[in-house]
Amino acid sequence: MIFFENISKMYKPDTVALKNVSFQIGANGNEFVSIVGKSGAGKTTLIRLLLREEEPTSGKIIYGGKNIAEIKNKDLSIFRQKIGCVFQDYRLLPNKTVFENVAYAMEVMGATDYEILRDVPRLLEIVGLEDRAKHFPLGLSGGEKQRTAIARALAVRPEVIIADEPTGNLDPYHTRDIINLLEKIYDLGATVILATHDKAIINSLSRRVITLDNGEIIRDEEKGRFIL
Repeated sequence: MIFFENISKMYKPDTVALKNVSFQIGANGNEFVSIVGKSGAGKTTLIRLLLREEEPTSGKIIYGGKNIAEIKNKDLSIFRQKIGCVFQDYRLLPNKTVFENVAYAMEVMGATDYEILRDVPRLLEIVGLEDRAKHFPLGLSGGEKQRTAIARALAVRPEVIIADEPTGNLDPYHTRDIINLLEKIYDLGATVILATHDKAIINSLSRRVITLDNGEIIRDEEKGRFIL
């Protein structure tokens, strides 16, 4: 599904973020992959390139058989609907309730009121927030905010979920809760890309791990551990 082919990314003045990176994800169906490395290793750059928020200096990224660099700007929003994103800082709309935050993602897609009223409760049930639908972000715990963000990401019915340091602001209890939820999403058929430098999370998953160091892949293991 996703191929990174000889990707390099340089920033001026002569800062190398990624150097000749090649790997594939989901070639044989959906996959749960962790991308690990120290801060500055290149994890976030990889994500920004996949979302085409930036373009590589060299190489190409193939998604669904198509070079994403060739996607016209007017079609980028359609492309990005295939990818749901979850971030460390939640990025919820503070003046909207849990229900409204999730519904807003569907509204942007052009969903009807009927579809929103049908699907949002289902999404909140998946993430265990049925009883928090009318609450505003200010009244939520960190774990509840992140579960709301995950429900919002799922609202676009993505093929891929990218979770960029999704547990960075959470305590161990809520961290495990979010990781269990990402595994549930994988079991439902989505590909999950987890970017983190949390050693305990990685070592508990027993799934594929791609390790970055100074912009290069130094390890790619099917049942990897956090080793740097």
